[in-house]
Amino acid sequence: MFGRFDARKGRCDICGKENEHVSDFLSLCLDCIRRDPSKALEKSETLHRKARGGSGLPVPSDVSSKGIECDYCAMNCTIAEGERGYCGLSRNEKGRLIREFGNSERAIGSWYKEPHPTNCVSSWCCAGSTGAGYPKFAKTPSGDVGYRNAAVFLGSCCAHCLYCQNTDWHRMTSSGEPVLEKEGLAEKIVADESITCVCWFGGSPEPQAPFVYEVSKEVLEKVDEDRIFRVGVEVNGNFNWSWLDKIANLSFDSGGGIKFDLKAWDKHLYRVLTGMDPKAVFENFKKLGKYEEKRDSPPFLRASTLLVPGYIDLEEVRKIAEFIAGVDRSIPYSLLSYAPAYKLDDQPPTSKDFALTAKNVAKNQGLENVRIGNDHLLG
Repeated sequence: MFGRFDARKGRCDICGKENEHVSDFLSLCLDCIRRDPSKALEKSETLHRKARGGSGLPVPSDVSSKGIECDYCAMNCTIAEGERGYCGLSRNEKGRLIREFGNSERAIGSWYKEPHPTNCVSSWCCAGSTGAGYPKFAKTPSGDVGYRNAAVFLGSCCAHCLYCQNTDWHRMTSSGEPVLEKEGLAEKIVADESITCVCWFGGSPEPQAPFVYEVSKEVLEKVDEDRIFRVGVEVNGNFNWSWLDKIANLSFDSGGGIKFDLKAWDKHLYRVLTGMDPKAVFENFKKLGKYEEKRDSPPFLRASTLLVPGYIDLEEVRKIAEFIAGVDRSIPYSLLSYAPAYKLDDQPPTSKDFALTAKNVAKNQGLENVRIGNDHLLG
């Protein structure tokens, strides 16, 4: 099924070497990204601009050094007159920061109901799928069987992953549709007593954090006192801390959790693959570690890494796992099998042998809960 990947070889523009794990889009090998990051970043930033422009997203050159500062997420864009920030939601209009979406009242996104156990990355450790935290946070010792999750897909992101597994947010950001209203969404969730949790994902929630917080807060205030209702969030982690702290408090108190996608360890590789500086991501993850000693079950803080062949190697996994273990050894860590997607669609699926070795590497760093996710995709 995956034989079409076997014969191809990409070529690195820096060292000239050919390798089956060099993306034709990037034309950069992992060794050169690490050894010569200035050249790698110069090339990758050009590619990000081209790809974002083709998707109708603002390009980095549009974010000026002069203008209005936006602090909705940790990108901290400075937006020039008449231009938009990196996420596409903030704009400078005559010297005023305007946000029609991603504020406390409206967001770009859509939602649906899905039965428990859900197919989210953290389902193997969340209360709704496992019963962890019963009876306070789950309907039965086996989870919320017969109940549902409100899955809210937010159509924006402050990263631009070249291997994005769900690019629907590109279309949503560029078109400004569909629109979610706080009151309407909160009312529908509250009214349906079969819903026992909300999971915010996307895209990623960071650029629309005020909406995530306000809707979650309103639902928790309106549901019956004895009703189980959890707030879960799947994020890239590049939050403004003030918003993340508020959301984390709601999530923790309700029995929910926050899952970070720790995409890489090497900061240059992180930027090449995502267009985003990871400094705030790891700082935020570490800060959330304060919750781990306050609740054993279900685990609050969770992590995942997508095993992109040729770019996320065992050294990346080792360093990420070492970092997670330094926060708390009990934090669940999912190593996700890769499905060829977006600009890196010429890369093969993750091999079974690599995934199993990566799992052992992560466990050897002291992590107590490591699993391989999306194992049906393994090549």
